[in-house]
Amino acid sequence: MPAKKFRWDEIPAEQVTDTFNRKMVVGENEMLCWLELKPGCKVPEHRHIHEQISHVLKGRLLFTLGHETVEVGPGEILLIPPNQPHAAEVIGDETVLDYDIFSPIRRDWLDGTDDYLRE
Repeated sequence: MPAKKFRWDEIPAEQVTDTFNRKMVVGENEMLCWLELKPGCKVPEHRHIHEQISHVLKGRLLFTLGHETVEVGPGEILLIPPNQPHAAEVIGDETVLDYDIFSPIRRDWLDGTDDYLRE
């Protein structure tokens, strides 16, 4: 089977809150989001209709998944199933660098309707 080639469109970096910045590349069916979460950043509980893969590159994140709490550190990956309520919080005083992969793409991040991150 021949390799499939994707063309990615990069969306300019955006400061969503004082402690949360992101940059996105969007393909036909996948979306990769580069996240910078500064100390004190808390992402409120929310859910997606799709699967989310989070890969922490630097720092530590504390994820709350329903009634379970999971700490994810550098080099670790967390798979969040579709419709799973989850929240995230930076642990410590180091900025977290993380990227998330979404399939299908998140329309709410493209059209700016992700109000839970804009309060």
